[in-house]
Amino acid sequence: MKSQKNKNTAAFVFKLWQREVSGEKISEKENEILNQWKIRSEKNLDRVHMKESRERVLSALELYFIKPVKETPVYPLKKYVYTAAAAIILLLSVGGILTYTTFFKPDTYTSDSGNRKVYLADGSVVTLLKGAELTVDKSFPASTRIVNLKGDAVFSVAKSKTHPFIVHADGFSTKVLGTIFKISQSGKDKSVQLYEGKVAVSYAGTPVSYLKPNQKWTNFGVAHTAAIISLNPGKNNSGQKTELLSLSFSDVSFKEVAEIMQEHYKIKIMYPKESAEKKITADFTGGTADENMEALAFILGLEVHKDNHIYTLKK
Repeated sequence: MKSQKNKNTAAFVFKLWQREVSGEKISEKENEILNQWKIRSEKNLDRVHMKESRERVLSALELYFIKPVKETPVYPLKKYVYTAAAAIILLLSVGGILTYTTFFKPDTYTSDSGNRKVYLADGSVVTLLKGAELTVDKSFPASTRIVNLKGDAVFSVAKSKTHPFIVHADGFSTKVLGTIFKISQSGKDKSVQLYEGKVAVSYAGTPVSYLKPNQKWTNFGVAHTAAIISLNPGKNNSGQKTELLSLSFSDVSFKEVAEIMQEHYKIKIMYPKESAEKKITADFTGGTADENMEALAFILGLEVHKDNHIYTLKK
């Protein structure tokens, strides 16, 4: 009979445990029995015994409802390794950013509101005009001194026979050994004006142009076009006298060639409409307007007739 009583008690306990796990509500009668049971069982137990008993009972009951899961212990050394690895990754990330900024990221100088002087490590001085931007690598000055320019600037380059100074601009570059010059960029219109020394200007599709003091290289705002203009002061300082020294075209439409010729020779050119989009490749060095117009007419297979300052090209 005693055994049957114990079985009933165990069944009652399991029933209560199931309800506790599932979240079902325990009835008032069951709560009353539990309270009486608790009062009777706790009379002869102190707090330590109560805690130990509760833990033993819960541990025993969990075996009936929870499938044992084998836990893989994480040893203190392994935890330390993970923590150290995370710290190293963080340090490398932060250190990499700082290293790039300090040793590799190019220096950028801008002139937003007015002119700004930039003093380079080789002793060169660059005057950035309004809106210009100069980019200089951390390696400057190396065996070749290279900078990048957006906008307009005047360069006073420290002289060096063994370390060329190159300015990369928008689609063209200027190479010097030591000189003073100005680079201008306005939309498609590019120019380099030399004040002192010598420079070589490279532009896609045209021969390299070599400038002397008081000379200017320009593309007239037309791709694959290059010209050198002499800039000499007029008599009695009456303005500046210009002279077209050379003119090169590489696969440029005749319409664009004619516009450049008209503007700089102060002439007017008449030609057949079908000749406007024909591509011209020519290199004029020196020569008068008459000579260069004769050459253009020959390239087009046309004849040229001159009347005062008007040149007419026709079949």
